[in-house]
Amino acid sequence: MFRLSNLLKSTVEGKKSRTLNGSILIWNFTNRCNLSCLHCYSKASLESNDTLTTKKIFETIPKLKKAGIKFVIFSGGEPLTRRDIFDIAKAFRDEGISTYLSTNGLYIHKSNVKKIIDTFGYIGISIDGEREIHDRFRGLAGSYDMSLKAIDLIHENEGRVGIRFTITKETKDSLSHIFSLAEEKGIDKIYISHLVYSGRGLDNLKMDIDKEERRKSVEFIIDKAFKYYKEGVDIDIVTGNMEMDAILFLERFSKEYPDKKEALLDKLKKWGGNSAGRNLVNINSEGDVKPDPFFPVKVGNIFERDFDKIWQDENNELLRKLRKFPRDLKGKCENCPFLEICNGGSRPRAWAISGDLWQEDPSCYINLNKDGV
Repeated sequence: MFRLSNLLKSTVEGKKSRTLNGSILIWNFTNRCNLSCLHCYSKASLESNDTLTTKKIFETIPKLKKAGIKFVIFSGGEPLTRRDIFDIAKAFRDEGISTYLSTNGLYIHKSNVKKIIDTFGYIGISIDGEREIHDRFRGLAGSYDMSLKAIDLIHENEGRVGIRFTITKETKDSLSHIFSLAEEKGIDKIYISHLVYSGRGLDNLKMDIDKEERRKSVEFIIDKAFKYYKEGVDIDIVTGNMEMDAILFLERFSKEYPDKKEALLDKLKKWGGNSAGRNLVNINSEGDVKPDPFFPVKVGNIFERDFDKIWQDENNELLRKLRKFPRDLKGKCENCPFLEICNGGSRPRAWAISGDLWQEDPSCYINLNKDGV
């Protein structure tokens, strides 16, 4: 994740930026979902059965703490389809692990909204654009209005809620709508994800935007971050799955605040770009442990080996390569002067296009002949 707003504010004001002392786990607790989103990496559906029992999850939580997991994002499928979801979240919190919820919002009602707010430190609800686009993308008429109703319910009960949005050919023209919606509803955070070729996202590779469109989208996002900062608008902007956004951000920042360029550059290098396999990990609904949710290969399975043994295995070649900084990569990454900032971006995208985890990220829009910061 690239936290534009936090880096902008902290660097300009000479303050310490948010840092992660530990690792983030994205856990797909279920593969059941009431929607059939075109870009879903887990190909979730209501017909899926849960493999992970409450008992197995409870047994794993102490192993996560032992391995340095500090945050867990409840994902799926739709995590709120699990009846034991609140018991699971309490078990995490009892171990001192923070809980975040990623949801489509359709199971948030007056009867459970307060419990959800009390259970999760942050709630992210997926919105894919204007009503018609969102409903078509999510495969359910009326889902847009239901998701917005969930946002309103959370705000009415003084909870923190953000919008999650994925850029595709079908949704790219809705980017401005997402920001307008956030401004209108006083949203706490906008998380904008770039498409990764996995699950239905791989099946629908043709839905991805080209590099020129991607760059224009990122420039729009960066413009919003600077505008919000200068106007004192308290909306946190974060992008995901495209660490190269930091390079474009550095270029813009250097023009706005040239005397603080080195301070930002230092922060970006400490941030370290793509963190899959380093301080980001995924457990899917089958118990597979992967460097991130989109990875084509696993490093273990919690039904076969304890999580801490998997995650802290110094003999695992894939984890060793991912944790080397900067990574040894091919293609234009090999001699790229920005590698210490982005760390090469997405390995799953490289795999999907070239069959080689260590090739360049095919979605990188940085032009080494023109971009200079």
